[in-house]
Amino acid sequence: MASTDLLDGMQAAVFDAYGTLFDVNAAVRRHAAEVGPQAEALSETWRTKQLEYSWIHGLMDRYEPFWTLTERALDFALAKFPNVDRGLRERLLDAYRDLDAYEEVPATLSALRERGIRTAILTNGDRPMIDRAVASAKLEGLLDAVLTVDEVRRFKTHPDAYGLALDRFGLGREEILFCSSNRWDIAGAAAFGFRPVWINRRGLPDEYPDFAPAAVLPSLDGLAFRQN
Repeated sequence: MASTDLLDGMQAAVFDAYGTLFDVNAAVRRHAAEVGPQAEALSETWRTKQLEYSWIHGLMDRYEPFWTLTERALDFALAKFPNVDRGLRERLLDAYRDLDAYEEVPATLSALRERGIRTAILTNGDRPMIDRAVASAKLEGLLDAVLTVDEVRRFKTHPDAYGLALDRFGLGREEILFCSSNRWDIAGAAAFGFRPVWINRRGLPDEYPDFAPAAVLPSLDGLAFRQN
């Protein structure tokens, strides 16, 4: 890449939602005192199973809305940790509908738009789920599009999911910056032909060496001005 500016030649910046813009652990954290000492493990299991269910359903070509899989994943997590009060189920689900956005998200989206870069979410979340999350975090005015795999009924990393951004913006793959905290999602975006940026919030080791990110950042902070 001749330029060191991550945004050089980019016309749009597309973001994964859960774990990238929205803190997936915020729901359990909000009720941590009631969940008890297994709160962190419950949250981790919930997220792991949510993703696993999307991958398995994708491989079977049996699409289910992401919210349905989110509910099933929580049921599994509660069954795995029987000491956690199952009466918290609905409160945890309601908290997941209104997840906190990471603190740098609004400023990042605003700065990108000031640079003339269109912004969008591309998520496995189904339409009611993601629309509520965006509204709760007050991000509507900072996004040019909110794209959900509901439209193609195929979860990421299927190419049809990433193709939604091309259809929405009428751009070439090489004109889209794609940001995700999920390394598997970055691999999918790289294979598709986007410029992928891994937001490695947890400091995880790299993987998928054949599908490398253009850059690895610890957060979205300063993305609009970042050089690789």
